Amino acid sequence: MTSARTVEDLWEMHTEKMATYGFDRLIYGFTRYITSSSLGNPQDWLVFTNMPASYMQVAIEEEHFQNGPMIRWALENDGACSWSWIAEQARMGTLSAAEMKMTQYNVDKGVFAGYTVSFRSVSERSKGGIALIARNGLTQVEVDKAWETHGDEIIVLNNVLHLKLLTLPHSGARRLTKRQREVLQWVGDGKTTQDIGILLGLTPATVEKHLRLAREALDVETTAQAVLKAAFYNQMFVIDL
Repeated sequence: MTSARTVEDLWEMHTEKMATYGFDRLIYGFTRYITSSSLGNPQDWLVFTNMPASYMQVAIEEEHFQNGPMIRWALENDGACSWSWIAEQARMGTLSAAEMKMTQYNVDKGVFAGYTVSFRSVSERSKGGIALIARNGLTQVEVDKAWETHGDEIIVLNNVLHLKLLTLPHSGARRLTKRQREVLQWVGDGKTTQDIGILLGLTPATVEKHLRLAREALDVETTAQAVLKAAFYNQMFVIDL
């Protein structure tokens, strides 16, 4: 996993490994844009999953995903938590109506036994976590028993996944062209529009066009924001493998 060169290769290795522990469905999510009222624009999230597209579309578009009880737990905690926590909160009456709706949606889709791992953040604006969903037929009691034996190594493997993903280039829904990356890289090196034009053999107007298109692709207002977001996506100064 630590030698994986693409997010696709890394994800394939991880899903295969987690399946050996009984977790054959995974949802990994990471955002750098948390506010007091939002997890940020879903288009800016880094999400990997082997769940059906229909499940994810409803979960995200109807905001079930953001209202999941384990999302709240992950935002408030680090480490791993059994999904038995959801049942305990339901019995105590501490789940909101939106959380109960998401819980019922999951039950209807056969998603009711598993664990959530929440990764420690170094920024108050960022958070990552992964839902490990047990294969059909396993109960939460059986999952908890297996976790007693393998939980520590599962936590380590998922942290390796998380840290490795943060080092690999990815674009999500924000895809830059090669030329857009080039002009942003030169801006990141402190070059002016005129400088970039000379370096790339372009007119200043053409450089400005590529910068504008990069801002639009990244959904930001300024070039400085575009440089920052491209860096977040590891699309700056990328080595072509």
